Amino acid sequence: MNMPDEKKLIGLARLMKLAFDGTDLTPLGDALIQRAKQDPEDAEALMDLSIVLQLREQSDLAVKIQAQALTIKTLYHLPAKRNATIRLLAIMAPGDITTNAPLEFLVEDSDISLDMLYVAPGLPLPPELPEHDLLFVAAGESTGTRPILPQLIDVMKTWPRPVLNLPENILKTSREEAPIYLSTIPKLYMPPSFRSGRDQAKMDFPVIIRPLDSHAGHGLAKIDNAAAMESYFASRSEEAFYISPFIDYRNEDGLYRKYRIVLIAGRPYACHMGISENWMIHYVNAGMFENEEKRKEEAHFMRDFDTDFAVRHHTALKGIYDTMGLDYLVIDCGETRNGDLLIFEIDTGAVIHNMDPVDLFPYKAPQMKRVFSAFRDMLLETVRAGV
Repeated sequence: MNMPDEKKLIGLARLMKLAFDGTDLTPLGDALIQRAKQDPEDAEALMDLSIVLQLREQSDLAVKIQAQALTIKTLYHLPAKRNATIRLLAIMAPGDITTNAPLEFLVEDSDISLDMLYVAPGLPLPPELPEHDLLFVAAGESTGTRPILPQLIDVMKTWPRPVLNLPENILKTSREEAPIYLSTIPKLYMPPSFRSGRDQAKMDFPVIIRPLDSHAGHGLAKIDNAAAMESYFASRSEEAFYISPFIDYRNEDGLYRKYRIVLIAGRPYACHMGISENWMIHYVNAGMFENEEKRKEEAHFMRDFDTDFAVRHHTALKGIYDTMGLDYLVIDCGETRNGDLLIFEIDTGAVIHNMDPVDLFPYKAPQMKRVFSAFRDMLLETVRAGV
């Protein structure tokens, strides 16, 4: 990648695509460091460096670099690829790349310009804001954003432009509260989740455990007995965890299937389907790249989604939208053995992307373009309605 000659943001979408394609990000990281040394006020270089460090699994240093950038400026701009039809302002929170809705993937190569404004107790809203057509609260629910989101509720009530993803609704997506909110929806099950320290009361095994605020399977484990729990705690440095009952969601063929669905203005869209012999499914290690039969099944899932999966789970998906009240929401889910929708997680921070190689996944690009188009349509309709 050629380095920009001036203070321009490369951004999450482009940097993650490089990492996804196997590019060595070390030279780019070194170049960003040199840029920051030459100009200590180059906040864009520091923000990009923070992302590079996270993609290289140096999260602690990355967060520190991001904090340094935010002392210089809190507003960052990604221009539209062509004349901007929509000017989108996003409210972001400091943190790693799972903290905020990754809007860059949704607006990449479009006529949507994106301004990202970071707020926190020590980072108040600036006296002047960039011109924008609508606001999107991109900060997701987490321990780090819990002090921020409640403060935004009153601010959003008097915002001069239309607002999407209200903060009071984002707060509903916590691992503890979401199962409670969704518990009355027919044909849907989300296992209850509770916070716990290391001093465990008696529980019914097997359970799923993960550290607070962890995503993408970091620290996630299935625990079958008390001895395994003790071993797990011995291997972790964290002090607080989420624990949920384990649900065996294997199909009759012995394989697990995990779906990523996005609700945009209440309408569901397929984003991917992972098929694995392991209950803990991550798309990149589920064998989707290596197994043509799995890809064929995913292609059928996407092709028939509107007339099959979305129809079978219409009541559950509509219930999620009506209950959570979020204009944009990502759902990771499976199906129980009796055919109910099994919810693993609902949030706004999961990545929706079009990075997969076209030669292996020719069916994905058209589907993801539908998703990005639906997101743009939602923005445009919101601006036109003025609400």
